[in-house]
Amino acid sequence: MKLLIDGRSCTPRTGQTLLQLIQENGFDSNVLSKRPLAAKIAGEVFNLNYVPVRQKDATPDRASIRRAMAASEGKIQLLYYADPVGRDVYIRTAQFVLFMALHKLWPNARAKINCTVGDALLIEVFDTDDFSVQALKEEVTRLQDQNIPLIRRRMTTKEASDWFLANGRSDKARLLSWRKEPYFDFYSYGDFLDYYYGELLPSTGYLRVWDIMPADNGFLFIYPDRNAPDRIAAYKEMPSFLSVSVEGKRWCELMECETVADLNDLVLSGRIRDLIRVNEALHEKRFAQAADTICQRGAKVVLLAGPSSSGKTTSANRLSAQLRVHGKKPVLMSLDDYYIDRDKIPPGPDGKLDLEHINTIDTKLFREHIKALIDGKEVELPTFNFLTAKREYRGSKLRFHKDTVIIVEGLHALNPVLLPEHIDKDLVFKLYVSPLLPICLDDHNRIPTSLLRLLRRIVRDYETRGASVEATIEMWDSVRRGEMRWIFPFQENADMFFNSSTLYELSVLKKHIYPLLLAVEPENSSYESARAIVKILNYILEADVDDEIPPTSLVREFIGGNSFYK
Repeated sequence: MKLLIDGRSCTPRTGQTLLQLIQENGFDSNVLSKRPLAAKIAGEVFNLNYVPVRQKDATPDRASIRRAMAASEGKIQLLYYADPVGRDVYIRTAQFVLFMALHKLWPNARAKINCTVGDALLIEVFDTDDFSVQALKEEVTRLQDQNIPLIRRRMTTKEASDWFLANGRSDKARLLSWRKEPYFDFYSYGDFLDYYYGELLPSTGYLRVWDIMPADNGFLFIYPDRNAPDRIAAYKEMPSFLSVSVEGKRWCELMECETVADLNDLVLSGRIRDLIRVNEALHEKRFAQAADTICQRGAKVVLLAGPSSSGKTTSANRLSAQLRVHGKKPVLMSLDDYYIDRDKIPPGPDGKLDLEHINTIDTKLFREHIKALIDGKEVELPTFNFLTAKREYRGSKLRFHKDTVIIVEGLHALNPVLLPEHIDKDLVFKLYVSPLLPICLDDHNRIPTSLLRLLRRIVRDYETRGASVEATIEMWDSVRRGEMRWIFPFQENADMFFNSSTLYELSVLKKHIYPLLLAVEPENSSYESARAIVKILNYILEADVDDEIPPTSLVREFIGGNSFYK
């Protein structure tokens, strides 16, 4: 059988791995940016130790074409660090090597993933007094130099559960109790065994670009730079972000909902309804605290930003209600209304319009309006007509009065270029909204915030905008690139972080999204992403508790029934 690897024809031998084919045909490289990390075949991602043509029935002259190879008609796409999926493979492998090293050096310690901080992973280490970052770095380097092959194997789910329970990993054993499949895939080396819900690199020797830094209660693992993978990413401290993440973890402990297994127990017992009520009360308290701070400072302008599907619209409306409690007269504005006419925006190098670029906003006009309003002048507010792709004026005028507070919501709201020079900082309050989900699958596997936002967006786009699951997944990488450039770099400018996640919503969203994901066909380009989400949702117990979720809830912005949209 002939194979097409990135368009190049190759003839595999029986029993030959993809890695061997790649090396023989000149695809491999010693530098990370050019090195294949995994492969996509018929919509699925495979480890490079995968064998496309294997010997059949232990008979030398009988070969068997693997199912995925037959389905793809021999076409193989190599994945690199620049590919989001390739980067995920690299990060999963780093987790495997890190926890393997921790197990070797401190076998009685407990290590837990906390969160990602920019291009770094925060891992906490408990139950040991002699943890050393230097010793960990040396052990990771040793494992890297050994170039240990990483081969995925399989055992029964019961065998896996028993093994984890016997080896002090009750978190993993509890998670597996919710697994429906009779088998469990794993990677192992020596007496260490684990799984990270996706493929790994072919060997530990691929893990060459990294660093480890000390952190409170543990360490930070620094990834390669996203844009230049052959160097380590520059670490930038994010105290506000970390503070909110730590608070989220504390709430998980208080509500006894730290892992998916905990959440499932709450669903099964019916106590998820208590969780919903407390979580919604916490959000209301945080909006009240934000309103208190705004009024104490005498702020006249609130700039509200956050990545896609953070719940910015609901947040703006709930903050508005809290400001009214203080006797204020809030006015909601959208930065979208300051878009420049589409025909006046020059295309990018690829000939397309980058609608997430700051240059699509008339920042000069916005600054002029903010300054005029603060100076007590009247301005006529624009409205952007998305049908004609042009800005219009419909006679909507605004002048600040004694109790006026404007809430400006938008992608670029925290970008400093939006503010007039020499403005009194007390007059502007910056609010950053993002769902920093603190629940983990188990101690070694977090659920990324970006995944929660994607789930929210898939449900909302399907329910209210008629968009297919495939369409939403297809554009998600582009959305993420825009966030990396225009939102995340400015999040630490915020006066307040608002964590818009809820501990219960994964169980609620599953009911809305699971059948849609299962319907994605293997030949669709979004199949692997849908499949990865399904792998996680398979562990989550669905909750039919929509009647408990109030109409002003942030979750209602995505599942429907939000009173602010009526």
